[in-house]
Amino acid sequence: MVAFHFPPMRGSSGIQRSLKFAQYLPDSGWTPLVLSANRRAYASSGDDQLQDILPSMLIWRTFALDTSRHLAIKGRYPGLLALPDRWASWALSAVPVGWRALRRYRPEVIWSTYPIATAHLIGLALHRLTGTPWVADMRDPMSDDYFPTDPFTHRVYRWIETKVIRHCSAVVCTTPGAVAAYRLRFPDLPATHFTLIENGFDEENFSGAAPADGAGKTPPAVFTLVHSGLVYPLERDPLALFDALAALQAQGRLTAHNFRLVLRGSGHDDYLRTLIEQRAIASLVVLAPQLPYREALHEMLAADGLLILQGASCNHQVPAKVYEYLRARRPILALTDPAGDTAALLAHAGIDTIVPLEQKDAIIQGLSRFLDLAASDAAPIASAATIAANSRRARTRQLAALLDNLAQRHTAANQ
Repeated sequence: MVAFHFPPMRGSSGIQRSLKFAQYLPDSGWTPLVLSANRRAYASSGDDQLQDILPSMLIWRTFALDTSRHLAIKGRYPGLLALPDRWASWALSAVPVGWRALRRYRPEVIWSTYPIATAHLIGLALHRLTGTPWVADMRDPMSDDYFPTDPFTHRVYRWIETKVIRHCSAVVCTTPGAVAAYRLRFPDLPATHFTLIENGFDEENFSGAAPADGAGKTPPAVFTLVHSGLVYPLERDPLALFDALAALQAQGRLTAHNFRLVLRGSGHDDYLRTLIEQRAIASLVVLAPQLPYREALHEMLAADGLLILQGASCNHQVPAKVYEYLRARRPILALTDPAGDTAALLAHAGIDTIVPLEQKDAIIQGLSRFLDLAASDAAPIASAATIAANSRRARTRQLAALLDNLAQRHTAANQ
């Protein structure tokens, strides 16, 4: 398993996909060997999730640098040193270590996972060196017609994406839209080459959630709306939301005495702080630091409402935290395109508090309706059956079935 997102890394709900697959695959007869990066590669790290790693699991954490932190001079660095991503140096150590591990342990399948493109380059190299079947966990498409926005980076990503999809044994995506997009772009490949394995939540993590230092300390009259995780300036830009908050504040509907938006671990506090100050909404919006994972889950459980930010450019994506939001069974306000996969997932769960992220007036109306529904305890909540269908254990069984199939096919082809 080639996974950059793995404990002790913090700051991305995507870590749970790699970690929980590794934790639960032994229940289906598979023994994971993990190839990851060393701690210095992570801008934020902590030991709180190391307890979820099986004691018997073999893990290689190889040398990697973050170009933006380790190779920059006065905050600047050559763009070529960050292609395909800021951790390109990881491949220099991971490929030889992975090759030695493959020769010694003879694993039946290689699995690499995005959104760090270097992980797929490592998977590609190890597959070409050994011929071992390879699963590319793309999660979301690496590129589309408008992403990445830089033309040269776009060409690099398209080249990597094409190489990965044509050389791997199977492509796994996390949304129906991503599967459909890849099947359309690669019509010569069989439809079975692309498999849907969505993200999910882990019940054990929720049962072990500890109180968060900053949670539950607001007066009961203050409605606390929480966004947990990264706020990307392009894909999750809260500009229209902040404009809507400013308008509602001017109308007297929202004040510091009845509303608080917590942006937890945004990753872009400086950008957001400027927007907040320009609109004079600092009394309504709190930029809060990252929390250990289980404390972040507890904050979700204690919140009055949970916020999703997802632009129309990401219609084929579903933020991993959405599944944790569903499990938390708190009212959800989704600022996302009603035509996207995130909205479809929520609608299937019976949640209709969905408003386009980019439309200020729609957000004013949608947020007002959401607050009214929550105040009357009428906001839609996911059913127990919907929640159970989205567990990490169920997703891992899907992955194990795919691995079984690939291993059997490879064995039969070599007899």
